Amino acid sequence: MISAIVMIKADVHRIPEVAQAISEIDGIAEVYSVTGDVDLIAVAKVAKHEDFADVIADRLNKVDGVRDSQTHIAFRTYSTQDLGAAFAIGLDD
Repeated sequence: MISAIVMIKADVHRIPEVAQAISEIDGIAEVYSVTGDVDLIAVAKVAKHEDFADVIADRLNKVDGVRDSQTHIAFRTYSTQDLGAAFAIGLDD
């Protein structure tokens, strides 16, 4: 899977509805309401780069209440949770 982090500016009075609508898009794994320069951060996960066009450009950016977005495509994913889960395979507590 290829991941992208999408920083989203939304209409202030519609943030919960915008977040919910984005979370229902196939290819969106998670949506976070955050503080800072943006209102929401979404994590998109797709099989191939071309799929980002459908998920982000054609669907996410057209959600009513999305004012602006910036997409950052991940080169690699680093996670201690993933490593811990891999080493725990087959072990009983």
